[in-house]
Amino acid sequence: MSTQTIERMAVELDGQGDAVIFIHGLGGTSNVFTPQVLALAGRYRAVRPDLPGSGRSPTSGPLSIGGFADAIVRTARALGIERAHLVGHSLGTIVCQHIAVNEPRLVRSLALFGPILAPPDAARQAMRERAAKARVEGMAPIADAIVQGATSGDTKANNPVVVALVRELLLRQDAEGYARTCEALAGSAAADVKRIACPTLLVTGDEDAVASPSNTRAMAEQVKGARVVVLNRCGHWSTLERASECSAALKEFLAGRA
Repeated sequence: MSTQTIERMAVELDGQGDAVIFIHGLGGTSNVFTPQVLALAGRYRAVRPDLPGSGRSPTSGPLSIGGFADAIVRTARALGIERAHLVGHSLGTIVCQHIAVNEPRLVRSLALFGPILAPPDAARQAMRERAAKARVEGMAPIADAIVQGATSGDTKANNPVVVALVRELLLRQDAEGYARTCEALAGSAAADVKRIACPTLLVTGDEDAVASPSNTRAMAEQVKGARVVVLNRCGHWSTLERASECSAALKEFLAGRA
Protein backbone atom coordinates (compact mmCIF):
# COMPACT_ATOMS: atom_id res chain seq x y z
CA MET A 1 0.00 0.00 0.00
CA SER A 2 1.15 3.53 -0.73
CA THR A 3 -0.39 6.96 -0.41
CA GLN A 4 0.05 9.69 -3.01
CA THR A 5 -1.28 13.22 -3.28
CA ILE A 6 -3.03 13.60 -6.64
CA GLU A 7 -5.31 16.50 -7.56
CA ARG A 8 -4.94 17.70 -3.95
CA MET A 9 -6.43 14.40 -2.77
CA ALA A 10 -4.86 11.75 -0.55
CA VAL A 11 -5.07 8.60 -2.66
CA GLU A 12 -4.45 5.07 -1.37
CA LEU A 13 -2.97 2.69 -3.95
CA ASP A 14 -2.95 -1.08 -3.53
CA GLY A 15 -2.11 -4.05 -5.74
CA GLN A 16 -1.74 -4.74 -9.43
CA GLY A 17 -4.16 -5.73 -12.18
CA ASP A 18 -7.35 -4.23 -13.54
CA ALA A 19 -8.02 -0.84 -11.97
CA VAL A 20 -10.85 -0.40 -9.48
CA ILE A 21 -11.55 3.16 -8.32
CA PHE A 22 -13.45 3.46 -5.04
CA ILE A 23 -15.40 6.67 -4.27
CA HIS A 24 -16.74 7.15 -0.75
CA GLY A 25 -19.79 9.10 0.38
CA LEU A 26 -20.59 11.99 2.69
CA GLY A 27 -18.74 11.59 5.99
CA GLY A 28 -16.68 8.71 4.63
CA THR A 29 -13.08 8.19 3.60
CA SER A 30 -11.13 5.60 1.66
CA ASN A 31 -11.46 3.35 4.72
CA VAL A 32 -15.15 2.76 3.99
CA PHE A 33 -13.90 0.25 1.41
CA THR A 34 -11.08 -1.41 3.37
CA PRO A 35 -12.91 -4.77 3.65
CA GLN A 36 -13.54 -4.86 -0.08
CA VAL A 37 -9.96 -3.91 -0.98
CA LEU A 38 -8.64 -6.70 1.24
CA ALA A 39 -11.05 -9.14 -0.41
CA LEU A 40 -9.82 -8.13 -3.88
CA ALA A 41 -6.13 -8.27 -2.97
CA GLY A 42 -3.92 -9.99 -5.51
CA ARG A 43 -6.11 -9.48 -8.55
CA TYR A 44 -6.88 -5.78 -8.86
CA ARG A 45 -5.26 -2.35 -8.65
CA ALA A 46 -7.28 -0.49 -6.01
CA VAL A 47 -7.38 3.31 -6.13
CA ARG A 48 -9.04 4.97 -3.12
CA PRO A 49 -9.11 8.77 -2.88
CA ASP A 50 -10.35 10.82 -0.01
CA LEU A 51 -12.54 13.30 -1.88
CA PRO A 52 -11.65 17.00 -1.52
CA GLY A 53 -12.80 18.20 1.89
CA SER A 54 -13.00 14.68 3.34
CA GLY A 55 -10.60 12.59 5.39
CA ARG A 56 -6.99 13.55 4.71
CA SER A 57 -7.76 15.71 1.66
CA PRO A 58 -7.84 19.45 2.29
CA THR A 59 -10.81 21.72 1.73
CA SER A 60 -10.24 24.38 -0.91
CA GLY A 61 -13.03 26.47 -2.40
CA PRO A 62 -16.62 25.35 -2.97
CA LEU A 63 -17.24 21.67 -3.61
CA SER A 64 -19.56 20.05 -6.14
CA ILE A 65 -20.44 16.66 -7.59
CA GLY A 66 -19.06 17.81 -10.94
CA GLY A 67 -15.82 18.88 -9.29
CA PHE A 68 -15.49 15.51 -7.57
CA ALA A 69 -16.10 13.70 -10.86
CA ASP A 70 -13.51 15.82 -12.68
CA ALA A 71 -10.94 15.18 -9.94
CA ILE A 72 -11.48 11.41 -10.21
CA VAL A 73 -11.11 11.48 -14.01
CA ARG A 74 -7.90 13.54 -13.77
CA THR A 75 -6.58 11.18 -11.11
CA ALA A 76 -7.16 8.21 -13.40
CA ARG A 77 -5.27 9.96 -16.18
CA ALA A 78 -2.42 10.87 -13.83
CA LEU A 79 -2.10 7.19 -12.91
CA GLY A 80 -2.20 6.08 -16.54
CA ILE A 81 -5.56 4.35 -16.13
CA GLU A 82 -7.51 4.15 -19.41
CA ARG A 83 -10.28 1.82 -18.19
CA ALA A 84 -11.49 1.19 -14.65
CA HIS A 85 -14.26 -0.38 -12.64
CA LEU A 86 -15.93 2.26 -10.45
CA VAL A 87 -17.21 1.43 -6.98
CA GLY A 88 -19.17 4.04 -5.04
CA HIS A 89 -20.97 4.48 -1.75
CA SER A 90 -23.83 6.94 -1.18
CA LEU A 91 -22.76 10.39 -2.49
CA GLY A 92 -19.95 8.55 -4.26
CA THR A 93 -22.53 6.66 -6.31
CA ILE A 94 -23.74 9.97 -7.77
CA VAL A 95 -20.16 10.80 -8.72
CA CYS A 96 -19.80 7.38 -10.36
CA GLN A 97 -23.00 7.86 -12.36
CA HIS A 98 -21.85 11.20 -13.73
CA ILE A 99 -18.49 9.77 -14.75
CA ALA A 100 -20.17 6.80 -16.44
CA VAL A 101 -22.39 9.16 -18.46
CA ASN A 102 -19.76 11.77 -19.31
CA GLU A 103 -16.65 9.57 -19.64
CA PRO A 104 -18.01 6.21 -20.82
CA ARG A 105 -14.67 5.12 -22.30
CA LEU A 106 -13.14 5.20 -18.82
CA VAL A 107 -15.80 3.08 -17.09
CA ARG A 108 -15.80 -0.71 -17.43
CA SER A 109 -18.49 -1.28 -14.81
CA LEU A 110 -20.30 0.30 -11.88
CA ALA A 111 -20.83 -1.24 -8.44
CA LEU A 112 -22.92 1.14 -6.33
CA PHE A 113 -23.53 0.61 -2.61
CA GLY A 114 -26.39 2.60 -1.06
CA PRO A 115 -27.08 4.13 -4.50
CA ILE A 116 -28.93 7.40 -4.94
CA LEU A 117 -29.74 9.44 -8.04
CA ALA A 118 -30.03 12.80 -6.26
CA PRO A 119 -31.59 13.94 -2.98
CA PRO A 120 -35.31 14.79 -2.92
CA ASP A 121 -36.16 18.39 -2.09
CA ALA A 122 -36.72 17.72 1.62
CA ALA A 123 -33.35 16.02 1.89
CA ARG A 124 -31.64 18.93 0.12
CA GLN A 125 -32.91 21.33 2.77
CA ALA A 126 -31.86 18.88 5.50
CA MET A 127 -28.35 18.81 4.00
CA ARG A 128 -28.12 22.60 4.10
CA GLU A 129 -29.28 22.59 7.71
CA ARG A 130 -26.72 19.92 8.55
CA ALA A 131 -23.98 22.03 6.95
CA ALA A 132 -24.95 24.94 9.20
CA LYS A 133 -25.00 22.64 12.21
CA ALA A 134 -21.50 21.32 11.45
CA ARG A 135 -20.14 24.86 11.28
CA VAL A 136 -21.70 25.89 14.58
CA GLU A 137 -21.63 22.73 16.70
CA GLY A 138 -18.89 20.61 15.12
CA MET A 139 -19.08 16.95 14.16
CA ALA A 140 -19.96 15.23 17.46
CA PRO A 141 -23.77 15.68 17.39
CA ILE A 142 -23.86 14.84 13.68
CA ALA A 143 -21.82 11.68 14.21
CA ASP A 144 -24.12 10.48 16.97
CA ALA A 145 -27.26 11.19 14.93
CA ILE A 146 -25.94 9.37 11.85
CA VAL A 147 -24.85 6.31 13.81
CA GLN A 148 -28.31 6.15 15.33
CA GLY A 149 -30.27 6.77 12.14
CA ALA A 150 -28.19 5.27 9.34
CA THR A 151 -27.08 1.91 10.73
CA SER A 152 -29.35 -1.09 11.20
CA GLY A 153 -30.78 -2.28 14.49
CA ASP A 154 -28.67 -5.42 14.21
CA THR A 155 -25.49 -3.40 13.69
CA LYS A 156 -26.16 -1.25 16.73
CA ALA A 157 -26.98 -4.29 18.87
CA ASN A 158 -24.37 -6.77 17.69
CA ASN A 159 -21.55 -5.04 15.84
CA PRO A 160 -20.06 -2.37 18.12
CA VAL A 161 -16.83 -2.22 16.11
CA VAL A 162 -18.72 -0.96 13.05
CA VAL A 163 -20.67 1.52 15.20
CA ALA A 164 -17.39 2.82 16.59
CA LEU A 165 -15.78 3.02 13.15
CA VAL A 166 -18.65 4.91 11.53
CA ARG A 167 -18.71 7.35 14.44
CA GLU A 168 -14.94 7.84 14.29
CA LEU A 169 -15.00 8.41 10.52
CA LEU A 170 -17.46 11.22 11.08
CA LEU A 171 -15.75 12.69 14.13
CA ARG A 172 -12.46 12.92 12.22
CA GLN A 173 -13.95 14.98 9.39
CA ASP A 174 -13.05 18.64 9.10
CA ALA A 175 -16.30 20.42 9.97
CA GLU A 176 -15.98 22.97 7.16
CA GLY A 177 -15.09 20.30 4.62
CA TYR A 178 -18.06 18.24 5.75
CA ALA A 179 -20.34 21.28 5.54
CA ARG A 180 -19.23 22.04 1.99
CA THR A 181 -19.75 18.39 1.02
CA CYS A 182 -23.29 18.60 2.43
CA GLU A 183 -23.83 21.65 0.23
CA ALA A 184 -22.42 19.80 -2.77
CA LEU A 185 -24.94 17.02 -2.19
CA ALA A 186 -27.75 19.51 -1.67
CA GLY A 187 -26.95 21.12 -5.02
CA SER A 188 -26.45 17.90 -6.97
CA ALA A 189 -28.34 17.00 -10.12
CA ALA A 190 -29.14 13.46 -11.20
CA ALA A 191 -27.15 12.00 -14.06
CA ASP A 192 -29.05 10.77 -17.11
CA VAL A 193 -28.64 7.17 -16.00
CA LYS A 194 -30.55 5.83 -18.98
CA ARG A 195 -27.35 6.58 -20.91
CA ILE A 196 -25.27 4.26 -18.74
CA ALA A 197 -24.19 1.39 -20.97
CA CYS A 198 -21.76 -0.52 -18.74
CA PRO A 199 -22.62 -3.47 -16.45
CA THR A 200 -24.08 -2.15 -13.19
CA LEU A 201 -24.57 -3.64 -9.73
CA LEU A 202 -26.77 -1.90 -7.13
CA VAL A 203 -26.47 -3.01 -3.50
CA THR A 204 -28.54 -1.70 -0.61
CA GLY A 205 -29.74 -2.74 2.83
CA ASP A 206 -33.25 -3.64 3.86
CA GLU A 207 -33.01 -0.95 6.59
CA ASP A 208 -31.34 1.68 4.41
CA ALA A 209 -33.48 4.81 4.76
CA VAL A 210 -31.28 6.77 2.34
CA ALA A 211 -31.24 4.25 -0.51
CA SER A 212 -34.33 2.21 0.19
CA PRO A 213 -34.85 -1.10 -1.62
CA SER A 214 -37.85 0.33 -3.47
CA ASN A 215 -35.89 3.36 -4.69
CA THR A 216 -32.95 1.16 -5.62
CA ARG A 217 -35.17 -1.11 -7.70
CA ALA A 218 -36.72 1.93 -9.37
CA MET A 219 -33.24 3.15 -10.23
CA ALA A 220 -32.37 -0.25 -11.67
CA GLU A 221 -35.31 0.03 -14.05
CA GLN A 222 -33.61 3.06 -15.61
CA VAL A 223 -30.20 1.39 -16.07
CA LYS A 224 -30.16 -1.28 -18.73
CA GLY A 225 -29.30 -4.69 -17.29
CA ALA A 226 -28.68 -3.44 -13.75
CA ARG A 227 -28.68 -6.07 -11.04
CA VAL A 228 -30.01 -5.39 -7.51
CA VAL A 229 -28.87 -7.01 -4.25
CA VAL A 230 -30.70 -6.27 -0.99
CA LEU A 231 -28.84 -7.22 2.19
CA ASN A 232 -30.72 -8.33 5.29
CA ARG A 233 -30.44 -6.42 8.58
CA CYS A 234 -28.32 -3.76 6.92
CA GLY A 235 -28.45 0.03 7.02
CA HIS A 236 -26.81 2.65 4.82
CA TRP A 237 -23.18 1.90 5.74
CA SER A 238 -23.38 -1.41 3.90
CA THR A 239 -19.70 -1.91 3.04
CA LEU A 240 -18.94 -1.94 6.77
CA GLU A 241 -22.18 -3.29 8.24
CA ARG A 242 -22.23 -6.30 5.91
CA ALA A 243 -18.60 -6.31 4.83
CA SER A 244 -18.31 -9.98 3.85
CA GLU A 245 -21.57 -9.95 1.87
CA CYS A 246 -20.61 -6.76 0.04
CA SER A 247 -17.14 -8.09 -0.71
CA ALA A 248 -18.55 -11.37 -2.04
CA ALA A 249 -21.05 -9.55 -4.26
CA LEU A 250 -18.34 -7.25 -5.59
CA LYS A 251 -15.89 -10.09 -6.25
CA GLU A 252 -18.52 -12.06 -8.14
CA PHE A 253 -19.56 -9.02 -10.14
CA LEU A 254 -16.01 -8.06 -11.12
CA ALA A 255 -15.11 -11.65 -11.97
CA GLY A 256 -17.87 -11.58 -14.55
CA ARG A 257 -16.31 -8.49 -16.14
CA ALA A 258 -12.83 -10.01 -16.65
